[in-house]
Formats: sequence, C-alpha cells, structure tokens
Amino acid sequence: MPSDAVVPRRLTFQEIMSLSPLPDEIEAGKTIKRYMSQRAAWCPTADVSIASEKSFWEKNLQGKQLAYGGHVYSQAGLAASRALPDLLGSQRDRSRGILGIHTIHGYFSEAGLLDRPFIYNVTIIAANPAFPNLLVTVRQPLSPSTKTSGDQYPLADAELPLGLVCFVALVSFRSFTVSQHVAQELSVQERFADILSSRPPSAWEPAPHIDIPGILADFPMRNSGSFPIVDMKKVDLTKFNEGKPLHERRELILYRLLAPLPADDPNESILTLAFEADRNGLLMISRHIGFGFNFGRAASLSYSFVVHVNPEETMMAYGENEWWIQEACFPRVEAGRGIIMSKIWSPKGVHVATEYQDGKAQRRWKPGERKGKL
Repeated sequence: MPSDAVVPRRLTFQEIMSLSPLPDEIEAGKTIKRYMSQRAAWCPTADVSIASEKSFWEKNLQGKQLAYGGHVYSQAGLAASRALPDLLGSQRDRSRGILGIHTIHGYFSEAGLLDRPFIYNVTIIAANPAFPNLLVTVRQPLSPSTKTSGDQYPLADAELPLGLVCFVALVSFRSFTVSQHVAQELSVQERFADILSSRPPSAWEPAPHIDIPGILADFPMRNSGSFPIVDMKKVDLTKFNEGKPLHERRELILYRLLAPLPADDPNESILTLAFEADRNGLLMISRHIGFGFNFGRAASLSYSFVVHVNPEETMMAYGENEWWIQEACFPRVEAGRGIIMSKIWSPKGVHVATEYQDGKAQRRWKPGERKGKL
C-alpha cells in the first residue's frame, strides 16, 4: 500500500456486526433461530499494508488471510441476544428487566474464511427466565459468496451447502440483581497511575496490527489501521516488564468507541468488550516468550468471557475521554499452548469482566524437532 493511499473508513459495531435474519427451522420439535453475517470480518494480515502504508505479502504468515476470531465470537453472542426473546416465548419474564449477557464460552474448531458469510444457528438449552442458556453453532458455505459487487453478502449465500462447524458458543444471560457485597482489587488506574498519567491516553502508540516484533520491524505502524468498533492504544510497559517472569508481566490496552452504541442495549457494549479483548492476545504471549522473530503460529482454541456486574453497568459511553482498559497477563504456557487472562476495566475503575483464552502459541519448528501431531 503506497504512503499516499487512503486509509479505509473504520466500521462501527452496527456495521461490522450486522446480521440478516433467516427463516427459522424446526428440529425434533425445537425452534432454531438462524442468522447470516452481512459483512466480512476484519483481517489482521490484510491490515498490515493499511496500517504500515507498505505493501505486505500475506504469505509471510502461512499464506492465508483469515477472519479475526473476535468477529465470530462476538457475532455469535449477538445472534444469541437477538434470538433470546423468541426462544423464551411465554416463559419470558418482562418484570426482570433487561437480560444481559453473563458468560460466553466459545470453541474454535475451524478457521474462519473471509470470502463467505458465517451462518448462525441458535437453540435454547435452558429456558429458566432468570438464567437462560443458549447454544450457537456456526458454519460457513463450502464455496465463496455469490456476491458480484459491494461489501455485503446476498441472502442467496444462505442457500449454499454448508461446511463443518467452525465455532460453537454457550451463552448465558442474567438480569439485574441487588449486590449484597462488592469486592475487587485496586483498579488498574490506581496500580499503574504513574505510567498512565505520564501522557494523555490518546498519545500512546496505536495497538499493533500484528503484535509480533519480526513483523513490526519490517512493517512499522504508520496509522491506526482499519480495526473496527474501537480506537485502541497500547501502553508502553517495557520498563515495568523488564526482568519479570512471564506470569508477573502485564500489557495494558486503552480503547474507546469509534461511534455511539444504543443506549438501551447493554449486550452490544458487552460484545464490544469481548470483540476488543481477542485482539493480539496470543501474539503477545509469543512475543513475551521469545518467539517474536521466529514466529510460527497463533490460533484460538477456547475463549471465555465472564461479566461480573449488572447489565446496566456495562454500558460504554461514547466520548473523547471514555477510555476502557484491558489489563492482560499470561499465567501459563505449555504443550504448544498459552493462556491469556484479561481484566476489563471501565473508565471509572470498575472491574467489569474477565477474559480467559487458551490457544496455540508456537514458533517455527526446527529440523527434526517436531514430534507427534498438533
């Protein structure tokens, strides 16, 4: 991408997460709510040329341009929240108020492809009106989209034969509950006050397109890139992390909305938090354990997101100073996998949610080193 090229407009939550409802299906007497994604997911490798303003040969990373995992994860949660009222039906208790996402436990079984939509099937597991649980199963067509122009998939794509399940999510919901006791550690804003106050949030460098030193050395960031929904900044914790073992190191990511979210739907805020938390996590592990210039692969296997507060307390406000913070740590690495755990902090210093993600974090294999099958 030449330096005088125009950076694409970054899409909002409503744009990148847009869903088309499909006709319901009935299986063994149970209703299946169905949806299709309207736009392609964001792609980290495709963003390298945009953010670095330098042509990037995607084969530098396994020869593939694959979908950002946070897209299908968050969109599965959105499909569940859209399907919930109909699936609860007469068991829905409106007196309980808004049902907000409580947990999402997701499992990635196949890579997401950019040239075809995701098809979401949503069924109810437990119809308890105070704690409903839904299952979301996701597949993609075996062939690319039929679209000939534009950036939205036509409904005809939903009729294409489908491939294997690529993602499964269990989504639970809770309504407002009176707190009998509140406890949390000192906020990240207090514990890292000296570092965070050293400059305005917007003055930190943009979050990297791909947080791998070998890539950033050849393709340094020149702009914020095309990452949708939120503007992200990475706090420089080089000195803080120096000399510390892996489990004591931290990464801080600041982020704020690119556009307002609906004021009456906390689930879109929750899903924005989950969408952001997936970015660069396993790549940061690879960097911290010395794989930065010998990077092999990173791929999510499972991802859990737990909300600790009432739905109303998750709402993200839109504004210049409405900076949320992802505080990431890396408790464990073995068997070719790593764990990233992230605490999600509101601008007011409330620990709103926690992310726990397990996935492959591997360098390139040396000749004769590899044993067994991944």
